[in-house]
Amino acid sequence: MRALPVARLAALGLGLAMAACATTGEKTAPPQAAAVPPPSVSPVAPAPAPPPPDPRDALVARRVAEGARLEEAGELRRAAQELQIALAIRPGDTTATAALRALDAKVEGLVAERVRAGRAAIARGANVEGRRQFLAALALDPTNRAAFDALQSDTREPPFITHTVRQGDTLAALAQRYYGDRSRSEVIWETNQLPANPKLVAGTILKIPEIPGVPFVQPEPRRPAPAPQAPAAKVEPAPKDEYVEINPLLAEAREALDRRDWGDALSDVDRFLAAHPGNAEGLAVKKQALYQQGKAQLASRRYDDSYRTLGQLTRLQSDYEDSGRLLQQARTRAIEQHYTQGVRLYQEEKLSEAVVEWKTVLDLDPQHANAKKNIDQAERVLKALDQRKKK
Repeated sequence: MRALPVARLAALGLGLAMAACATTGEKTAPPQAAAVPPPSVSPVAPAPAPPPPDPRDALVARRVAEGARLEEAGELRRAAQELQIALAIRPGDTTATAALRALDAKVEGLVAERVRAGRAAIARGANVEGRRQFLAALALDPTNRAAFDALQSDTREPPFITHTVRQGDTLAALAQRYYGDRSRSEVIWETNQLPANPKLVAGTILKIPEIPGVPFVQPEPRRPAPAPQAPAAKVEPAPKDEYVEINPLLAEAREALDRRDWGDALSDVDRFLAAHPGNAEGLAVKKQALYQQGKAQLASRRYDDSYRTLGQLTRLQSDYEDSGRLLQQARTRAIEQHYTQGVRLYQEEKLSEAVVEWKTVLDLDPQHANAKKNIDQAERVLKALDQRKKK
C-alpha cells in the first residue's frame, strides 16, 4: 500500500519536469513597439500678392535723374533743389539721400577752394580777384559765413592815390615808381580792371592802392605851372578808347556771357541790379543772358526751363529780338511733351503720375480739352480702384 504514493509522486515529478522543459524551449515574442502617429502637417498658406507699385517711385527717380544731369552741367544749387524735392515726395529715400549728401560734400569742397583762392588774391593785393572768388563761393552756398565775412571785411577798398597817365607811362613803370618793384604792376592792373596787355592812354586816371607791408612812395607835390605866355592850346577830346572804370560785377557778367555761362551771367548781373535798380547797362546784359539761355534750353529740349526763361525776358521787354516767337514755341513743345508723357504713363497703369502730367498741361493751356477729359477718366478709375481695395 506504501508503493502507490511513491509511484504517484514520481509520476507527478516527471510531469513537472517535462512541463518545465517544454516551457524553457518556447521562444518569447518581442514586445511590439507602440505605433507612432504621423506628424501633423499644417496647410501651406498661399504667398501674399506683391504690393502695387508706389506711384512716387517714378517721380522720385525722375527728380534724382534731373539732379544728376544738373550736377554734371555744373548747376549745383538747382541739382540740390531737385534732390530736396525728391525727398519731399518720399522722405528718407536712400538714393536721393545719398546723392544729396555727396552733392553737399562737393559744394562744401568747392566753396572752401573759392574762399582759399580769394584770401590768396587778397594777400597779394588783388582785391577785385578776391571779391570775385568770394562771390563765386556765395553763388554755390549763399549761407556760407566764411565767404560772407571775407567779402564784407577783406575786400574793402584799401587806401589809394590817383595817378593821371602821361605819355609813355606803363604799368611796370608805375609799379616801380610807387612800390619800387616792377612785378607789382599786376596790382594796378587788377585794381583798375584793365584789359589784358593794356595800352595806357594819356589823361586816364588810375587808382594806385597801398599794399600792406610794401613800402609806398607818395607822389611829389606838383609845382605850380608858370604863367602862360601864349593863348592856351585847344584841348583835344579824349580818345574814344580811353579807359572807363566798370563795376566788377558787371564785368564778371560780361565775361560769363563770353564763355556762354548764362547762369553765372544772370547771377552776377542780378547782384549788380540789386544795388543799381534800373541801370540801363545792367538790364541790357540781363536781357542778352536770358535770351541766349532761353534759346539754348529750347535747343536742348528743356522746354519748361526755356518757357520760364523766355517768359522772364518778355516781361522785361516784350519785343526783344524774336523772344515772343521763341516763347510760343517753347510753350507748345512743353504742352506736347507733358501730354504725351501723361498718355504713356496711363498706358503703363501709372494713373496718378499721368494726372500730374496732364495738370501741368492745363497750367500751360487751361483750355486743353483732351487733358481735361483724360484727368476725369483717370480720376474715376483711381476712385473705383480705391473703393475696391476697401471692400
